[in-house]
This record gives sequence, structure tokens and C-alpha cells, in this order.
Amino acid sequence: MAWVTSEQAERSKQVDVLEYIQSTEPGNIQRVGREYRLKDHPSLALSPGKWYWHSRGIGGRTAVGYLTDVRGYGFAEAVCAVLNERPAERFITPNARPPPAVRESRKPFMLPLRNGDNRRVIAYLQSRGVDKEVILDCIGRGSLYETKRLHNCCFVGRDERGKARYAALRGTMGSFKSDVEGSDKRYGFVIPPSKSNSNNVAVFEAPIDVMSHQTLCVQGFIPPFDGWRLSLGGTGLLALERFLKQHPEVSRCLVCTDNDEAGRRAAAGIWEKFRQSIQLARSQPAHGKDWNDSLMALQKAERMGTRKKTMERS
Repeated sequence: MAWVTSEQAERSKQVDVLEYIQSTEPGNIQRVGREYRLKDHPSLALSPGKWYWHSRGIGGRTAVGYLTDVRGYGFAEAVCAVLNERPAERFITPNARPPPAVRESRKPFMLPLRNGDNRRVIAYLQSRGVDKEVILDCIGRGSLYETKRLHNCCFVGRDERGKARYAALRGTMGSFKSDVEGSDKRYGFVIPPSKSNSNNVAVFEAPIDVMSHQTLCVQGFIPPFDGWRLSLGGTGLLALERFLKQHPEVSRCLVCTDNDEAGRRAAAGIWEKFRQSIQLARSQPAHGKDWNDSLMALQKAERMGTRKKTMERS
């Protein structure tokens, strides 16, 4: 656990957010009119002593706030980064008086408020090629909904009692994606099989890939898969490790991580960790980097084929 003194925390407030970003991310900032914008977050506006992220409706005045709210730093980590200093030492000589310290805190996990309907989430996921029945099934099981404030997709991971323990957000506009603060990575987004005693699980990096794979099966692009589908929430293995402990009947794992360097590293990690306890097989998307890329490419090819046949008949 990182610690900083109250003196460090106070000094960090004096660091101007615009000057800090100009010195640490010079290639990521550009002048737009009277303010500045980040290239990787174009809706985030900057001016001396102030930043505001329009797409998320949040802002602040300090470099520390920018690092915690935008870049995902812990408080103590952000203070140390802004000051370019090491965390405070907790252990001191017996006769010395310890300086006041600010302990890094983490907000308790809480799901975002629900919107009154899920229209934007349904429209967005359908625009990504996901079958509407797959979407409605996830909504009906309580693992997917539309947030009230920013109308994000909220993908929920629950424990064995049905309590929400993890949530991933995906913007219905733009490229925003983030885990809800306090999320426990051991509990991934899951689509269960039709038979609860299935001994198969397929693992993916993102919830949209889980839904895309099921859509590919439903629409006949790939063979049916009647097993659990689990999102790792990235490339970490905590969700898979916990899932296998909770489901000792599962004996086969289909590794469906992305077809890129990170996805291949994750697949190699699964092989290294689980090869002696479970039967493993690798399945990669036929097109693009991930399963949603593959779904959209195959649907496009099918539409073009249908259009071509129509033109030939006319």
C-alpha cells in the first residue's frame, strides 16, 4: 500500500495540470482555439488550472485529479508522479515523530444508476453486429444495462449468490471504455450455456467479444458452442482461475483471446497456468483482431454476396 505525507499531498496541488501534461505528454496535446485537447481523448479540454472531460461530464483543477480520474492512478501514485518523488516511508526510527500521512483509499464498488430503458445500448450493440436476441437475453439476466447519466453499456459480473462484484463500461458513442471503480476482476461477465452442467468454457478478453461469439454461432457463421462464455475483463487470468474453482465439472477450455500480441501472451499464460489441470484448445477470430471484428466482417461479406446475387438476377 503506497503512502504519501500530507505535505506531499499539499505540494502536489500547486502543480498546474496543463503544465504537467505539456511536460509529460508533449506528443499527446494540441491547441484547439483558446484551449488544448488530448489526442487520445479529444473531448478532454485543458486550460491553465483546469481540465474537463466532456464525454464523461467530469473535470477538475489539479494534475493529481487528472491522473486519478482520467489515467486511473491511485491517489498516492498520482501524488508521487506529479512531484516525481518516492512514496513516504512508513517505518521510522523509534524516537522520531511520524509525519502525518495520507493513505491511498479506494471507493467501494457500486453499480452506476440504471437508465429508464436500454434503447441506446441495444442500438449500439446491434450496430456492432450483435444479435438482438443475444442482447435481450443478457439484459433479462441482469448482466447488461444502460447507465443513466452517460448512457454507457454496463456489463456486470456477479458472484455465485448473484451479487454484482464487477462492471465494465463501454460508451455508446466514441471509444470510451473503463471498469467501474472498485470492481473485482475475479468476477467476469458471463453468458451461461443452455445446460448448466456443461463441461466447456470459452474465454474472451471483452464482453462484446463474448456476445459476438454467441452471435456467430446463432447466425450460423461458426459451429454451435454449448458451453460457458467468460470475459476476463482484459488479459488477466483472475476470472478464469476463480471460474474453474467454482465449476469443477468444467474440463475443457477454448481460449478465444484476441489475435494480437497481448491476446497471444494471454493465451500463452493460460497454457502455462492451466495445462496440467484442464484440456485446452485455441480458437482465433477468422478476420481482424477480435471476435467482433470477425463478426462484422462476415456479416458484411454476407450482405455483399446477397447484393451481388440480386444484381445478377436483375
